[in-house]
Amino acid sequence: MCRFIFATLTAWLLAVPLKAEDPLPSWEDCPTKRAIVEFVEAVTDKDGPNFVPEPARIATFDNDGTLWSEQPMYFQVAFAIDRVKQQASAHPQWKKEEPFATILHGDRREISEIGEKQLLQVIAATHAGMTADEFAVTVNQWMATARHPRFDRPYNELIYQPMLELLAYLRASGFKTFIVSGGGVDFMRPWVEQAYGIPPEQVVGSSGKLRYELRDGQPILLKLAEVNFIDDKQGKPIGIQQHIGRRPIAAFGNSDGDYEMLRWTTAGDGLRFGMIVHHTDAKREWAYDRDSLVGRLDRALNEAADRGWHVMDMKKDWKVIYPFEK
Repeated sequence: MCRFIFATLTAWLLAVPLKAEDPLPSWEDCPTKRAIVEFVEAVTDKDGPNFVPEPARIATFDNDGTLWSEQPMYFQVAFAIDRVKQQASAHPQWKKEEPFATILHGDRREISEIGEKQLLQVIAATHAGMTADEFAVTVNQWMATARHPRFDRPYNELIYQPMLELLAYLRASGFKTFIVSGGGVDFMRPWVEQAYGIPPEQVVGSSGKLRYELRDGQPILLKLAEVNFIDDKQGKPIGIQQHIGRRPIAAFGNSDGDYEMLRWTTAGDGLRFGMIVHHTDAKREWAYDRDSLVGRLDRALNEAADRGWHVMDMKKDWKVIYPFEK
């Protein structure tokens, strides 16, 4: 009798599917998390009406404020400030020339108002004549030595644990994940693969001009003091088309700079997904949106509900924010 009961129980346990491991353990059981899982399950169900073949499973992510923090100023601005200060003695004209004068003498608010184009001009000017490989080394050295003023940690440790889980979950579900950022593409590519698992060829960003030439008989790519492309606002859909060549089926951002990317993505045919990271946690990170000089979120927040975009509440929806909190 006992053997029969044991055999029957064993057969029943084998017949009942085990509960799948939570792919997003750092997320609370919130509407946005459930919507993500429902979307992924729908587009990967071969027998379902919303199935999307793997080559078309493209997801794009803003970087600043979406995959890592961006306060009290964009981290690339902090990098630019350090580079300007290091080279200021060799460029006395910078004391009166903008935006260098603001970087050297302005307060945090004034520096925070430096736009993407001006920032690229600063990066281009401070690295003109440097090869692309030399610039990558400079970025990695800065990442290894610079510290965030609030957390006293390297900037590349201020990445979001819940978003790392989301990236991994999407890739495990046949998605290809891209960064589409207003930040400099050459600034991001040296470190994003180690941080996010996104290879450099899947990074779309603002760029400066390059020139091919021979140096001592060897081919090099030389950085020029000229802006090539601004990958922000309307530039994001353009950058996606030029570099990826497919309209994403999912897009993730946090500011009005991502509005056009979200709108273009979710306007496509079939099931689509758009999500906004809403910074609401002043204790663990920062709370800001409509009036912020960095990562301003106003229009996209106003239109999110009507456009079907999910607004993720950082304070309520994330159990942890950074990997070092685990």
